[in-house]
Amino acid sequence: MARLKCIYTNARSMGNKQEELEAIVHQAGYDLVAITETWWDHSHDWSAAMPGYRLFRRDRQHRRGGGVALYIRECFYVEELEAGTDKVESLWVRISRKANKASILVGVCYRPPNQDEETDEEFYRQLAEVAKSSALVLAGDLNFPDISWKHNTAQRKQSRRFLESVEDNFLTQLVREPTRGGAPLDLLFTNSDGLVGDVVVESCLGQSDHEMVQFSILGEVRKGTSKTAVLDFQRADFEMFRTLVGRVPWEVILKGRGVQEGWTLFKKEILMAQEQSVPTCPKTSQHGRRLAWLNRELWFELRRKKRVYNL
Repeated sequence: MARLKCIYTNARSMGNKQEELEAIVHQAGYDLVAITETWWDHSHDWSAAMPGYRLFRRDRQHRRGGGVALYIRECFYVEELEAGTDKVESLWVRISRKANKASILVGVCYRPPNQDEETDEEFYRQLAEVAKSSALVLAGDLNFPDISWKHNTAQRKQSRRFLESVEDNFLTQLVREPTRGGAPLDLLFTNSDGLVGDVVVESCLGQSDHEMVQFSILGEVRKGTSKTAVLDFQRADFEMFRTLVGRVPWEVILKGRGVQEGWTLFKKEILMAQEQSVPTCPKTSQHGRRLAWLNRELWFELRRKKRVYNL
């Protein structure tokens, strides 16, 4: 399958943005458009269509706001997957050039800021199922502004649980620039190195306060050099690290802090020292985050045993 030119946006209500979106899509020649917070209902059935594209949508039920949608060029063969639950605002489709050919699983998801933990867990179960695909791309606004994607850390319990799910499902998050209010809220995930590229944060759609994310889905996974950076401890300056950590007035910083707050501050200082004293290098199969032999089944078994031993 050839390269797909794609764009994702949190519309914060499509409203009168439809014409602007169509102009952007046709001018740039996008093959796929993912949208969150459409704010559509049945009254928009006549106005949501876009010439030359098939529309897949999941509107929020019984209350205002939310909703997700995908526009996909009519030349592609597309199969929509059953979501399994109406609690999670998500949409999943398989895209290929022809039926029964190699396909890519594409999803779009919106998670409201006040979503409860039970619904989060429904989404993680859904994510674990779709992550079994060999080629997965997920775009969406998950509303975890406290996550540091550079350090893979988070302050809130629900955010840390989300990071755990990302790790469990071997997903990589590709948006590094802020998309709203200084935080990368609009995210892009894949489970295959080289499947997604050309990620660029663009301007906003209409009066939305979220910036759009442009990216490409490749027809096949490239085997070129990974651009993912990992820590290169072989070239680390441990003397500098000890000096930087030793300069921190720990008693002053940690005085009167609770366990969680103290741990967050401690980790922040350690990561800052690490950033200055440990260089990075491109990820390779030998020095990557996981060893080549550590497949999904073995990873799950190790995690299961770890939980048992910690009881």
